[in-house]
Amino acid sequence: MRNVIVFVLIFCSFSVTAQKKGFGKLAGRIVDHDSREELAGVSITVEKTSLGNATTVDGRFVILKVPVGVYKVKITCIGYTALIINDVVIKSNITTTIDTSLSADEVQLHEVAVVAERPVVNKSITSSVMSFSSFSIPYTRGGRAWEIGRTAEGITLPKFNTEEYDKINENEFLESIQNPLSTFSIDVDVASYTNMRRFINDGMLPPPDAIRTEELINYFSYDYPEPTDGHPVSFSTELSAAPWNSEHQLLLIGLQGKNIETKHLPSSNLVFLLDVSGSMNEPNKLPLVKSAFRLLVHQLRPQDNVAVVVYAGSSGIVLPSTSGKEKEKIISCIDRLEAGGTTAGGEGIVLAYKVAKENFLPDGNNRVILATDGDFNVGLSSDADLERLIEEKRKDGVFLSVLGFGTGNYKDSKMEKLADKGNGNYAYIDNLQEANKMFVDQMAGTLYTIAKDVKLQLEFNPAKVKAYRLIGYENRILAKEDFTNDNKDAGDMGAGHTVTALYELIPASSKAEFPIVDSLKYQRVHLNESAGTSDEVLTLKLRYKSPKDSISRQLESIVVGADSLKKDASENFTFASAVAEFSMLLRNSKFKANSSYSSVIAAAKRAKGDDEEGYRREFIRLVELAQSLPKYDPTK
Repeated sequence: MRNVIVFVLIFCSFSVTAQKKGFGKLAGRIVDHDSREELAGVSITVEKTSLGNATTVDGRFVILKVPVGVYKVKITCIGYTALIINDVVIKSNITTTIDTSLSADEVQLHEVAVVAERPVVNKSITSSVMSFSSFSIPYTRGGRAWEIGRTAEGITLPKFNTEEYDKINENEFLESIQNPLSTFSIDVDVASYTNMRRFINDGMLPPPDAIRTEELINYFSYDYPEPTDGHPVSFSTELSAAPWNSEHQLLLIGLQGKNIETKHLPSSNLVFLLDVSGSMNEPNKLPLVKSAFRLLVHQLRPQDNVAVVVYAGSSGIVLPSTSGKEKEKIISCIDRLEAGGTTAGGEGIVLAYKVAKENFLPDGNNRVILATDGDFNVGLSSDADLERLIEEKRKDGVFLSVLGFGTGNYKDSKMEKLADKGNGNYAYIDNLQEANKMFVDQMAGTLYTIAKDVKLQLEFNPAKVKAYRLIGYENRILAKEDFTNDNKDAGDMGAGHTVTALYELIPASSKAEFPIVDSLKYQRVHLNESAGTSDEVLTLKLRYKSPKDSISRQLESIVVGADSLKKDASENFTFASAVAEFSMLLRNSKFKANSSYSSVIAAAKRAKGDDEEGYRREFIRLVELAQSLPKYDPTK
């Protein structure tokens, strides 16, 4: 029998006075009730509106343009008891302040709720171990320890959770004389960073395969020059000493996408594809999805249209394509969603693309936005089948964004593949602050593609570079022939996006030795005479297509020798290399050399810059936390 999706409307009490014209501001600071430490990622929502935000690393929040009136304000954080403050008065041009604390949520064994199709999980504050994959790792929430063990009735729970990450084999050093060309696709995904943040905030180091270095680096924006020559993308380079190995050099490649103000973006045809299966019935899943998409809806313009498709045991359209001016209607639809049933994700994807195609805007932005934990278990569910489906559907000119939510059964590997094959981006939403970053601060980059199939190819001069290693991008490596092959898919850039890539270089003067390769029988490898006399270290080429084109365009630049080797590295270089060094420590990389947490912290502090949003300050805090956590041990 097919599962039936049931949507229940929950009527929430709400008090608001007849409002006068005008707006005020709501701000404050949230701390832990016991320790008085600031709490980051706390969700603050003004009930019965689409307004909300999350606390930054210093526990502070600001919500702008709140209409004058009297409201209920809900304050929630995973691991803490939710707090509702009544009769919050907002006055015109006045800041209303809420400074309060949250208490840890001590869930007792007899309070565990049983959810259909989900294992019963008891939570206790007396233990500090949780099973993960095939090993045990410490797990804390809200400053308290939790345990997955047995039910009160003595039923044994599943021993392992089912989070999935693809194995990453780090890029090796390649000799330039044998491998002069290095080719790869760009990557604007940032899911690995926020997922790493979730682990560290929960008191554990992430599994090494959860760390994709390029996604950690590209979580941050960098100050690269804007394109000025009619191209939507510009690129620049910087060469300096490698911070973790003084005998090596580090090459930074920085790409900057053209910035476009939201009001100037083309009209959008969006389809929200929301997972409402039973696995989403957790506080950091469907409730957070609802809060995140409320933020996005609030940014829509009258010329934008949104449809809502959901899936559990089957899929369905719960809102046909609707104008962005009908915000209350769209939000009301989202608020009514409830979780339950199995997960027919493949069926949901097919329906979402069908709806997007039916409402296609030839000169607009057509995109499906999938929100899920990735746990597909009914119908089309294998990675290979889903990849083929997405590859077929992207031919219709519809892009795909994938947003991951939750823990325990999180399918990182599946969601990354879907976004890569769907000409889209992939992010992990661990709190409302991250949703605000994606859907408010960086909405243009999230939703609007300015260049697709962006590829880079570097040709190294063996007379200057003995060997090189691309740091990260392991699953974005391309064959050299793919660079000029316009049928080969590659990564896409959104408006205002920055992309950073780092190469570790071994100079030609180095005494480093590499395994001997037998001489070729039918051809000879030799340098041109000009290679030894040239100042050129490498030639860099970039290819991209406009979103609606099938033919690529090429840009080219040359990096010259010793004169370009900077002694005083820029903030861009210093911070990006600090993030890369932190990644190597988390992965326990064999290339980490003299890397250390203290050097990462020192470099990140030097390069913090203005940091108006606080993201770099948060990174420093995460590094400080990570150095106190036990090393990852897969044998436990």
